[in-house]
Amino acid sequence: MENVVLTIHLILALLLIGVVLLQRSEGGGLGIGGGGGTVSARGAATALTKLTWIFASAFIVTSIALTVLATRGGQGGSVVDSVATDAAPAEAPATPALGGDLLPPSTGDAPATPPRADAPAPATAPATNP
Repeated sequence: MENVVLTIHLILALLLIGVVLLQRSEGGGLGIGGGGGTVSARGAATALTKLTWIFASAFIVTSIALTVLATRGGQGGSVVDSVATDAAPAEAPATPALGGDLLPPSTGDAPATPPRADAPAPATAPATNP
């Protein structure tokens, strides 16, 4: 049901955008527009204006319907409450995840670089037996 209402809502949004863009500018908006004529006291109720009102009303109705459908399946609690109970850590970690003091590693902590192919093999110390 929610997918049907959402599809109708999206179609109404596109239709509303199209109808608004097709309407002739009456002028006066930011000092631009090609109005030129005067608006009568009763107003110009053209077909595009009526379609705009119909599409806008239907858009608002589908917006409210989507809100009701989305909240119907809810648990009635706050998101903050559910996060606070689910994510309560049993014990705080001893050091931050970034390595504690946040200083750059010393030269002794640096990884060893792999030997080059043309470099001589390193000498090994003889093993001693006690």
